[in-house]
Amino acid sequence: MNDGDPLERLRRLCLALPETTERPSHGEPTWFVRDKKVFVTYADHHHDDRLGFWCAAPPGVQEELVAEDPERFFRPPYVGHRGWLGVRLDVPVDWDEIAEIVRDAYRLVAPKTLVAQLDADS
Repeated sequence: MNDGDPLERLRRLCLALPETTERPSHGEPTWFVRDKKVFVTYADHHHDDRLGFWCAAPPGVQEELVAEDPERFFRPPYVGHRGWLGVRLDVPVDWDEIAEIVRDAYRLVAPKTLVAQLDADS
């Protein structure tokens, strides 16, 4: 279940990854690899009535998860056409699953050296 502040929990997951930084982008907390490439952005009712986050996702994952569970996953505006995944945080949340989704997003945008570092630390 979703206990505690979802932004703080998401922040801890993102900042635990190698060379990750946080700064606002479009008015929302956003996490970058090496302060350059976005892999997760928070969405606090930013463009709709949902509380959640948007993240990079491997090809086909957005479609699969949205079809499987549209109450928890959605195609986010602006970046959805690039395959990014929207994940709701205002519904019951499996934080182990969220951690896996965040790590997958990181792997997609991080340089190979950082992905190798992540794998070595796991």
